[in-house]
Amino acid sequence: MKRRLQRRRVLLGGLLLVSAQAIPKVSTGDGELPQGWQQPFPQDFPQLYLWRDVCNVWLIREQESALLICFGDGSILPSLESLGIRRIERILLPDHHREQYQGLYRLPQLPAPVTVPQSEFSLFSEPGKYRRWRPTLGDEYSVYGASYVRPTPQPIVVEGAADGAVLEWQGHEVRCLATPGHSPGGLTFLISSGGLKFAFSGGFMYDGSKLSRWYDSEWDYGFGKGIDTLLSSAARLQTARPDVLLPAYGPVIRDAGRQLSEFQQRLVKFRASYVRGYPVFDSTPEERDSISTPTAVPLISRVTPHLYKLSHQTQGRNFAIIVSDNGHGLVLDCGLLPAAQLEEIIAGMRAHLGLKQIDAFWISHMHGDHFLLGPMLKEQYGAEAWTLDSIVDRCENPRAYDYAAMVSAYSDGFDGMKIDRAIRPGERIEWEGLTLQVDWMPGQTEFGCCLWLELDGQRIAFTGDNLFGNPQSPEQDGHEAVVVRNSCILQEGYLYGAEYLQKLKPDILMGSHSYVMHNPAAFIDRYYNWAKTMMGLYREMLPEDSSEYGYDPYWVSAYPYRVNLWQQEQAEVLVTIRNFRDRPQRHCIRLHLPAGISAEPSLLEGELPARGRGQVPVKLRVDRSLADQAQSTVLFDITLDGQRYGDLFDFMLRTQPE
Repeated sequence: MKRRLQRRRVLLGGLLLVSAQAIPKVSTGDGELPQGWQQPFPQDFPQLYLWRDVCNVWLIREQESALLICFGDGSILPSLESLGIRRIERILLPDHHREQYQGLYRLPQLPAPVTVPQSEFSLFSEPGKYRRWRPTLGDEYSVYGASYVRPTPQPIVVEGAADGAVLEWQGHEVRCLATPGHSPGGLTFLISSGGLKFAFSGGFMYDGSKLSRWYDSEWDYGFGKGIDTLLSSAARLQTARPDVLLPAYGPVIRDAGRQLSEFQQRLVKFRASYVRGYPVFDSTPEERDSISTPTAVPLISRVTPHLYKLSHQTQGRNFAIIVSDNGHGLVLDCGLLPAAQLEEIIAGMRAHLGLKQIDAFWISHMHGDHFLLGPMLKEQYGAEAWTLDSIVDRCENPRAYDYAAMVSAYSDGFDGMKIDRAIRPGERIEWEGLTLQVDWMPGQTEFGCCLWLELDGQRIAFTGDNLFGNPQSPEQDGHEAVVVRNSCILQEGYLYGAEYLQKLKPDILMGSHSYVMHNPAAFIDRYYNWAKTMMGLYREMLPEDSSEYGYDPYWVSAYPYRVNLWQQEQAEVLVTIRNFRDRPQRHCIRLHLPAGISAEPSLLEGELPARGRGQVPVKLRVDRSLADQAQSTVLFDITLDGQRYGDLFDFMLRTQPE
């Protein structure tokens, strides 16, 4: 045992020496601390100090040595001498989120050995794996290709600590407890002092039993894996009986036991409304579509005399078609079925249902599974591609975006498709004696639309993936997955869409993936009420005065997200900045650039009006003699109204061919 503890003490040996000048004496009284330092527990934990910059940086002092938990932007380094500290012996990082240690990767060398969660080791040592030039649906730590991790922009030499490890430093025993949820492999570091147990908890929980950020815990497509992990970890941390949580963000959490209990209660309540509002895998055919009838074409059912869709044999796939009296067809979404099956369907409809030609196919929203067979419809049947104007570029240039389920992520070489007709919101189209109207209808994604018309005596609305379910079941509110990496903000999306449908008053909702929902008025009202409830729950769960900052991972973003500089010396990106507050907001955003890349401007400063959105063009240039990475990341170091958020968001560059 003694030898093992000695090895641990060696593990926590020091590297950084500050100035060797005379070390000043430091008072432990709160009022006499050097500028910038706080001492939250001068009686119970007098060795503990707090430095605040991008995050909370916790320092434990023993004589002239220090142990850090988090590192922040590095501004702590010049201030160590004021505390009489000459060396940092170890830096502990609770998780991989880069703003907690962004000063480290900007230094020419690490100031001390760095210990990180063992299960997140590759996020530090191989960060490029988690920023893909060609993302796929199954990428690790992604929601259908959109990464939810925030790793360092370049590899860092680190050592891993596993769940249950006990580290010794200067007489302090540091116990490592796995508490994933805010991060896939987050650790909490437990230290006892003065009869109290202190838990250095990273971003696991914010004071007030809240989430630090929602988008860090959204790990799947609306099934709540991140929530469930948070619940399990909160129970585990509560079992460890900490008295105080010392988080990476926000105030000290002094009543840890009560807040952890309340946190779990809130998560349970939140989950009940968050998880999809209809049976996803175990619904019956009748619950998905109780009004369609079979036709002579084996895979096709009739909804109304002129409207057809896939039968129950093809659950989950996308294809519906309106066939006019003249035999012209308009396809509504088309994807997730084999090309040979589509050929079989079209041949059968020509033989039995009067179809003569396909004029066009309409795309309900930006997700690739709704137009995977678009090229085939264009090439073999001469059909045009139609969609709302705001969706067009997402179909044509999918890798210019960092969203979930873009068509390029389906790994079949489909890297965008030309749209033949961009439709304005509210535009009416006369087609084969019918009047079609296409309106912007967000919900599941900002980039969605609704096509509706009067057909066979009924008002029929094609609503994409916004809502599914059985309208006759009062328990169902029909909402589809809440996924922030779809660019989905509730009040701008689901609530707007619900209000739109309430005004439209359709008789039939044609959802994608073979759903037909008739007599949906009460169903739409439940959908609306769910959206209102969900908005309130997010406000309860997030700490900001405007909860959207903790919800939306795109409030600073770049277009294109992936910038090609291997075929050109310069390129332009458009940086979008949002203000979610009900007052003007000042921003200061510094671009941190890899070697060999320059930007004009590299500092974006300005003010946005209340609820405003601004865009700034930035010109990028490459000096190939200095660029030392084939692929790299540009970081946005963000400050809003004087509050520093750090390196939250990014975009990608390539200076060499793939």
